[in-house]
Amino acid sequence: MNTDLPLAELIEYRSAQQAPDDFDEFWNRTLAESRAFELDLTLSEVLHPSLREIRTFDVTFNGFHGQPVKAWLRIPAAATEPMPAVVQYVGYGGGRGHAFESLLWAAAGYAHLQMDNRGQGSAWSVGHTADPTGSGPQIPGFMTRGIHDPETYYYRRLITDAVRAIDAAGAITAIDGTQIALLGGSQGAGLALAAAVLTPGIRAIFARVPFLCDFPRAITITDRAPYYEITQYLAVHRHEADRVFRTLSYFDGVNFASRAQAPAWFSVGLMDPTSPPSTVFAAFNAYAGVKDIAVWPHNAHEGGGIEDDMMTLDVLAGLFPATPASR
Repeated sequence: MNTDLPLAELIEYRSAQQAPDDFDEFWNRTLAESRAFELDLTLSEVLHPSLREIRTFDVTFNGFHGQPVKAWLRIPAAATEPMPAVVQYVGYGGGRGHAFESLLWAAAGYAHLQMDNRGQGSAWSVGHTADPTGSGPQIPGFMTRGIHDPETYYYRRLITDAVRAIDAAGAITAIDGTQIALLGGSQGAGLALAAAVLTPGIRAIFARVPFLCDFPRAITITDRAPYYEITQYLAVHRHEADRVFRTLSYFDGVNFASRAQAPAWFSVGLMDPTSPPSTVFAAFNAYAGVKDIAVWPHNAHEGGGIEDDMMTLDVLAGLFPATPASR
């Protein structure tokens, strides 16, 4: 059922979230610290005798502070020259999955780099990347890991990994580094919004039912995980709300959206209790670049499902010239 504002009010809704004064300095410094480490990119082909039209590579690159991050690269077997790429980020609790899953984008003629989530990849799809950085007390999950300070917060590391995944894509010879689109759903959409702002030159963003947006509102209108992890934390750490909300302001998709330039296609399910519609519209309405949003009145966190995929394929076909693999 609908549990948020009516659509007419969602269209007008603006978040009260404000970026801290040192938001840009924080992220510039964070990325400079991690880019001081070599990317150390490696690719190893994973072969399957029945998979003849797509080549898959096990990828490792250095993310936050030089810590290794895994990814899959899938490319059309017929590719003979650098091609446009879709860099995909995975939802909360998931990982990069199996090598031979998620073949749609390579089947459509694009290179597809799918990043693993550090420390996740056990809730619904497998992952292979550790999170070696410790933190203080937290609620089970990732939303409160290191939340007492933006320097130690989990999403500082994961967003940096997402940016370095784009760096890795640009360093892969099969990819045209000037033709990169970002894709994600839920947490993955939040990562795409952040990574696009922190990486100039991204051609498009596809942010499906984005999570990590409008934290102040989200934790007051939904009791669903993952946002509820923050509510649980504050129910115990009663006097830390100001500190927690200050940390979250450095990672809120609303604050990234207001700095955006790349064209963006959002989607939202009006019956979504996980990424409440007003939090999605908070990011969409703040988005500074060219934008569009697909509204699915009777859907929840699945958003438009295959319809979102088909829309994305149509947009990509208009953005990128045909490659030899897709002609």
